[in-house]
Parts: sequence; structure tokens; C-alpha cells
Amino acid sequence: MEEITKRYTNGELSIVWQPDRCIHSKKCWKGLPQVFNPNEKPWIKADAASNEAIIQQVSQCPSKALSYFMNNDLKANEDEVTLVENIVEVSHNGPLLIYGNIIIKDAAGAETKKHKVTALCRCGASANKPYCDGTHKKIDFKG
Repeated sequence: MEEITKRYTNGELSIVWQPDRCIHSKKCWKGLPQVFNPNEKPWIKADAASNEAIIQQVSQCPSKALSYFMNNDLKANEDEVTLVENIVEVSHNGPLLIYGNIIIKDAAGAETKKHKVTALCRCGASANKPYCDGTHKKIDFKG
């Protein structure tokens, strides 16, 4: 299955959204509603605030479903490979967060490469298993 990646730009800065990574924490978009409004389409308006404000807001996204880059650095970002150690973190009442480069193999043997941060379901109720879709909040998962 191919991951969806969408880009929104104001000419200088591009916001990248990868919905498959989203854990619906709302931390990334609350606080800058003129740029991020999930009730509108398109839900991201990259020219509605300063680059600094957008960078600060996008940096709050815990799953890194939202990221940004300066358009002058486009080539460098497309060639970038995350070279960090793998870290696994259990989030309180939430998903298992894996930081780094991993390959997830499904029951049929198909492999999916993941980079940076991957959120795996711990509550068992995600409709997007093995990935977290935020359902843990709806069912009041404790763990």
C-alpha cells in the first residue's frame, strides 16, 4: 500500500502532511487555526501565517505526520535519510512510538518502510492496524 503525502506551500516554505502517520492528537494544528483547519478543504493554508509561526506549530506534531521544509532546501530534504538509532517509546494511554528507520512486514509478507516516527496501536481498536489511528482516545484506553 502506497503512503499518501501531500504538500502545501507558500512559495518559501512547504508543509508536508502524511495522513497515514497521524495519531489525531490535535497538538499540531490547535493554536494556528488560520493555517490548519480540518473542517475546511484544503485543510492547510500555508500562506495564512508567517513561516516562523508555521514552523513552531508544525514542530508540535508528535507523530511527525506534519513536517516542513524550506523550498530552497527541497533537493536536500528529498535525498535525506534519517540516520538515527531506533528508539521505542510507550506513550501513556496511547500508541507505541518507534523513532528511526524500520520495515514493517504484514501477515502476507508485504513490507512497508517507515522513517522518522511510527505510531503502532496498543489498544487493539485501531481501524488501521498495526498503526494507531487515535481510537485509543475514543475508547478511553488505559495502559
